[in-house]
Amino acid sequence: MAELLSIKEASQWATEYLDKNVTTSNISYLIQYGRIKKIGDNGSTQVIKEELIEYYKEQKKSRQEEWKEQLGEDLNWALSFEQYKEAETTKHVHRLHPYKGKFIPQLVEYFLDNHTDRFKKEVYFKPGDIVYDPFSGSGTTMVQACELGIHAVGNDVSAFNAMIGNCKLTKYNLVDVQTEIDRISKALKSFLADHKTLEFEDRLLKELYVFNNKYFPVPEYKYKVKRKEIDEKTYGQEKEQEFLPTFNKLVKEYKIKLRQDKEDSFLDKWYTQHIRDEIQFVFDEIQNIKNSDTKKIVSVILSRTIRSCRATTHADLATLLEPITATYYCGKHGKMCKPLFSILKWWETYSKDTVKRLTQYDKLRKDAFHTCLTGDSRNIDIVEGLKKLNPDFAKLVEKQKIKGIFSSPPYVGLIDYHEQHAYAYDLFGFERKDELEIGPLFKGQGREAKQSYIQGLSDVLNNAKKYLVDDYDIFLVANDKYNMYPTIAENAGMQIVNQYKRPVLNRTEKDNYAIAA
Repeated sequence: MAELLSIKEASQWATEYLDKNVTTSNISYLIQYGRIKKIGDNGSTQVIKEELIEYYKEQKKSRQEEWKEQLGEDLNWALSFEQYKEAETTKHVHRLHPYKGKFIPQLVEYFLDNHTDRFKKEVYFKPGDIVYDPFSGSGTTMVQACELGIHAVGNDVSAFNAMIGNCKLTKYNLVDVQTEIDRISKALKSFLADHKTLEFEDRLLKELYVFNNKYFPVPEYKYKVKRKEIDEKTYGQEKEQEFLPTFNKLVKEYKIKLRQDKEDSFLDKWYTQHIRDEIQFVFDEIQNIKNSDTKKIVSVILSRTIRSCRATTHADLATLLEPITATYYCGKHGKMCKPLFSILKWWETYSKDTVKRLTQYDKLRKDAFHTCLTGDSRNIDIVEGLKKLNPDFAKLVEKQKIKGIFSSPPYVGLIDYHEQHAYAYDLFGFERKDELEIGPLFKGQGREAKQSYIQGLSDVLNNAKKYLVDDYDIFLVANDKYNMYPTIAENAGMQIVNQYKRPVLNRTEKDNYAIAA
């Protein structure tokens, strides 16, 4: 007879078995997502011990030992940052806006702060120094430098990336930001009162709730799928078609326009007509904001909102496939889901979250210069660029020079950095510079793309040297599987003096090495 454990007993057993803390919430998660079977009702829920053993036996082996087998004994496990939860690796302003390909702030902090250890044997930066990030992206290096009292110059070829970075580091009148958010939220609700969109969504959600409870009960359905007792693809398609008449009936009743009349731009193709109308309404309201800093951060909130409101499935948010304008079976959630028909929920959620994050960072930041420039890192004049945006900072760079670089260059053929924010370029009218990206996805990973990448990185480093102190330090976070960085270093008149091997446990990253030149 199978041995049963309560959730608390399962937590205690797993903690002892794995020699690390496993909470009751962890066990509940396994039940909810069908990893293990639920026995009994609420209040007396039990699980089968044998299923726990089966699930956890693959995790019995030390993750550290597994990575050492891959990368060698000189692996720096401290750089895995496995002890941090996602909320800590996306702390305060680091999650003001989604961004593909960013590194976690703890990695930046490790090399910029004043500690030493068995691997980091000296301090490279101190408060008052200047650090440069020629591939600033979402501004992680600048944000962490400011937290440590280190001045930071960022640069990015993408105007939208530079906007994100600068918005993270701006010191706001938070009362004004909240006032404008409240004004726009009130206006949006008034705008929606004249439409039937919210009433339609409410009816649709109620129908989905009944349907999902009947055909996709939690956690029994996911448990059966995991054990292949149900063919998920076939069953999902059947139920998708079964629910479609209900959806179509509501669409007709509320006169919901699912597609726009044209698909000439990203905003035309990837948003339902009702969403598009709301986006334009909020955008127009933002134009009435007088304070330029407030206008920019509220624009970032709108951008974050509309990214979550694209007409796609939950599984395809990061990589868009085809516009979805009807209810669909969602493999990610194991039930029927729907596209969004109003931005209100996400607008309110992200507005509240943004103000909270800005408030948190305001208490941590130090008094330091920080500016992200827009331009090509291969030839940008950093001092002239700073003179236009921050003259005092320009004088400091001229006088003191930059102590070093900490950056994560783009990978070869992995991400199209402009395309990932195509909706924002459409909405805000930024000029796209796709052709200036180094190593973009659209150029592939062939021989010519790699040669172009090597030349591009070499040019960036050679251009940066003009602004660096004589005894500089350069840290580049890279997965150099094509062994290009020795050539890049040689082209730039540098040498690689150390490699810090790190396992990447964060799902948004690739296997990285921090290389100091």
